[in-house]
Amino acid sequence: MVLNAFLSPLQMTFFFSDRLVLLFDFWSVHSPTGLVLSVLVILLLSVLYEVVKMGKARVLQRALLALQSSAQILITHGGDTCAVPMLMASLSLHRWFRYHVGQTLLHVVQVVVGYTLMLAVMSYNAWIFLGVVAGSAIGYFVVYPLLWGGNGAVTSHPIQ
Repeated sequence: MVLNAFLSPLQMTFFFSDRLVLLFDFWSVHSPTGLVLSVLVILLLSVLYEVVKMGKARVLQRALLALQSSAQILITHGGDTCAVPMLMASLSLHRWFRYHVGQTLLHVVQVVVGYTLMLAVMSYNAWIFLGVVAGSAIGYFVVYPLLWGGNGAVTSHPIQ
């Protein structure tokens, strides 16, 4: 169904309503129950966004630690033979490439989920907006401590 912009102007301010079309024509909400379910889905997408964002940071942290340990191994071998540093450099490059591919895939997921959330907020439904904000807060609160050390001891920020 196409609406004429002159007959029905788009809502450009936040409103509270249980009737809306969210993202796709088939995601049409007509009841309070449907709105609650839609807000829950959007809230979970927002939590997923935070999980992916922190996952990207964790992969970066591991990649930096792996490269750092590879560099230390090269220094300790000190170039006694030419084959050992070349083998270690090759393994280090392969390991870095795997982490880079993982980060790239996580970035794509983060962008897709982020734009989906942005478009949901652009419905200007205040309940949907509050679901995005609540999901982001919950996701950050739950996932951020996972970036710190495995034993729970906080020594420094993981990404410096």
